[in-house]
Amino acid sequence: MIHSFRFRLLLAFALVIVVAIGTVSFFAIQGIRGEIREFGERSAEVRSGRMRFELFRYYHRHEGWEGVQPFIEQMGSLYGRRIILTDDSDVVVADSEGELLGKTYHAPVPGHPVAPPLHPPPPPPHISSVPPPPPPWVENVPGRLHIVPESLMGADPTSPYGLFAPISRFLLWGGLLAVAVALVITFVLSRRILAPVKALTLTARRLGKGDFSQRTQVKDKGELGELAQAFNSMADDLERAERLRRNLVADVAHELRTPLSNIRGHLEAVADGVIAPDAAAIRSLSEEAELLSRLVDDLQELTLAEAGELTLHTQLEDISELIDRVVAATQVSAVAKGIALSVDLPAGLPPVSIDSQRISQVLRNLLDNAVAHTARGGTITVAAGQQDNWLQVTVADTGEGIPPEDIPNIFERLYRADKSRTRAVGGSGLGLTIARQLVEMHGGKIKVDSEPGKGSCFTFALPVAE
Repeated sequence: MIHSFRFRLLLAFALVIVVAIGTVSFFAIQGIRGEIREFGERSAEVRSGRMRFELFRYYHRHEGWEGVQPFIEQMGSLYGRRIILTDDSDVVVADSEGELLGKTYHAPVPGHPVAPPLHPPPPPPHISSVPPPPPPWVENVPGRLHIVPESLMGADPTSPYGLFAPISRFLLWGGLLAVAVALVITFVLSRRILAPVKALTLTARRLGKGDFSQRTQVKDKGELGELAQAFNSMADDLERAERLRRNLVADVAHELRTPLSNIRGHLEAVADGVIAPDAAAIRSLSEEAELLSRLVDDLQELTLAEAGELTLHTQLEDISELIDRVVAATQVSAVAKGIALSVDLPAGLPPVSIDSQRISQVLRNLLDNAVAHTARGGTITVAAGQQDNWLQVTVADTGEGIPPEDIPNIFERLYRADKSRTRAVGGSGLGLTIARQLVEMHGGKIKVDSEPGKGSCFTFALPVAE
């Protein structure tokens, strides 16, 4: 469970969500705390200024602090704070709670002087040249105002600091709810996201057990859909490769069994005295052994080519000369079967960088295949030409042709379009496969165009030498 992709995905999303919501909540709380503190400081300053102004007016209205105690008690009740008024000697003149009257007050923080009004009226004009005395609102009056801090008298229900706790709780519960909802959504989305992955995993396990018919059905049009399509394509290739492998094993066993059976039959006949060990018997045994040797050599060569271990010795070659040599060597078998073999080569073909022995083998395999599938009286034409940066060589015959459904597999190992055809009609069944491998090793490509009853045209293209 811990190592599952779903658990790790949920854990990653949970960490991201918690970090994101935690960060937002932290900065929100810090911002709210600062705003509340600033608002409280402004409120306290305004309240203090208002109290000082009221006391300033009281002092000038009554010309002293006589009878100020009820006024301080009323002010303390109004603002919800303990208010203490002292004279310049720190003797308590009035206390909103009436406990410290006449006593010396040792304030924990300095008090505020009783201040004049913030916006005094302009002084009246004077005609006399003697400077008038300063108006009463210019200087502070004798006395200091002490507002006891909240920490010394308990919480004030009207204080803005009381808002911080419920706001913090609201943010905390809101953050927890957001985390819970986000985790639920993440769980649902992770199941939807990982459902195609789980389907692919299940299908892959069945493929691993040998059931190559398995395919996954994913309707996603994004990356997972492309992955499913690639997986299904891989499954198709695996199924096809497995089918060809089984056919290869069966065909190789058949190809080996026939000459071995012939050799064994001849040897038993000689041992039983049915036939004499004369030159004809020895020649027949030699032909069967040669067929076995050619099949083994072709399989070995094909294996080396597919593994990339077949060495090419390339050099610049004139393709016209190579074609003439191979056609001349095949002319005997074509004439013996009554087939007309012709060459159509234009002048001035560009040179190609090839291994002449391997390309000769390609052309020879194509010609042998054409001779084997062309009836007496037919024709085979070898042509060459340049198209862009490619030199194309074609081998066209008027033989039996290839059915359309067999063309995609014609270059596979031991594949035969005519399943009833025996080894006597053709070679080892590896010629076209070897030809494709050798052409692709040269950086070229090979294809076939065919129509049943009208013949086939094999074309391989090689890059022109720079």
